[in-house]
Formats: sequence, structure tokens, C-alpha cells
Amino acid sequence: MKQQLSFATVNLLSDCIVELIIAEGIEVSMEMLDEFDDFLSQQLNDNFVLLINKVNSYSYTFEAKMTMASHEKLVAIAVIVYKDEDQKIIDDVMSLRAIDDWNLKVFPALEFGWQQGYDWLQAELDLLAN
Repeated sequence: MKQQLSFATVNLLSDCIVELIIAEGIEVSMEMLDEFDDFLSQQLNDNFVLLINKVNSYSYTFEAKMTMASHEKLVAIAVIVYKDEDQKIIDDVMSLRAIDDWNLKVFPALEFGWQQGYDWLQAELDLLAN
């Protein structure tokens, strides 16, 4: 299932794997994160994993950085990156949110990253099921 939000496309790849593709040039705000969380709460009942496909360039407000990826049922995040500077952005947010101890892994798109990220998320779900 594919859903268009005001700032992103959300693909439900399975019952519990969600792909997020944020549009080019967006500055993600708290309101946008609320829209995404509302969508997730309506569509998903159980624990889920998130595949962030960072094919576009975008940024976050400070408030968004401090609250994103806080959904109580989110158990793992794979980020597919296309540029080296994307890794720095992720590292900055990870250090800001170090106390949250996210289960997050970054995969370079040019090395079959999307498939590796998907497979890793599936493995994380399998660990939960056992």
C-alpha cells in the first residue's frame, strides 16, 4: 500500500515494514511528524520497523530532531543513504538522541543498500518473534 502524506510518500512493504521517502527540499517539522505518527497509528497495530529511503535532500527542525522516531512500537530503523554527507547528518541526530539508544543501521544505496536494509529489518522482526 502506498500513501501520500503532505511531505512524504509512505509505502507499507508488509504488515510491519514501513518505507518512508521524504520529498526533496522539505524541512520536516513537528506537524509533519505528527501526521506520520497518526498514519502509523491508524495502519499498524503491532511493533514495526522503518526503512528511511533518503533518496532526496531534506532537513529537520530542531524540535523534529528531538522527537522523531519516538513511536512506542518502532523497534528498528534502516536508513538508505546516497551521499556521504547523509551519514554526518545521521551521526549528528544520533548524538543528540544518544539517550534513546535507537536500533538504527545505515546502508549505502550504491552497495545494494535498500535490499540489505530491508533484509536487516526483517531479521530484527524475526528476533522479536522468537
